[in-house]
Amino acid sequence: MSTSTKDGYHHGDLRAALLTTAMEMLEQGEQFSLRAVARKAGVSPTAPYRHFADREALESALAAQGLRDLNDDLVQGDAMPATVAELAELGVAYVDFALRRPALFRLMFGNACDDTNEDRVSAAASVHETLARAVANVFPKADLANIAIAGWGLVHGLASLHLDGKLASDSPDDVAKQVRASFAAVFAARPGE
Repeated sequence: MSTSTKDGYHHGDLRAALLTTAMEMLEQGEQFSLRAVARKAGVSPTAPYRHFADREALESALAAQGLRDLNDDLVQGDAMPATVAELAELGVAYVDFALRRPALFRLMFGNACDDTNEDRVSAAASVHETLARAVANVFPKADLANIAIAGWGLVHGLASLHLDGKLASDSPDDVAKQVRASFAAVFAARPGE
């Protein structure tokens, strides 16, 4: 909620308004700085500094929100996957997120994680926990940590290859089919076959 006062414009939740504005600017491909975000949000140029020390802090907050959004996409429905085919659906959701929100995806994974930002660390931990539970459900007796890393590498690689135009696709359905086929091929392969 926003209100006008005779001293200027006042946001009921300035931090949320700044994050919403910055997210819109990011996803529309606009260059942003704290001053540009303040201008677009209709607040004083110094107002963002009450909530963000610098641009990196704002970007870390955006990355945390992106990680929460990604986790929400991954946990659609309550059931954990029980098969490789069902696990592949998490991969489909991951790649779909990257293709729907490429600028945010690149921001989330393009820089080292700010491990001093508790919000971002917590959001990243939630994604890792979701993936670890899913992998453990499908492969209860396997080397879970390494299978999780391999699966993440597979889907992150597919997402990056699509984003960079290295893998062509005509539709989201084609991308989903490729992710499913890649999971099936990797997890079914045996040496010497």
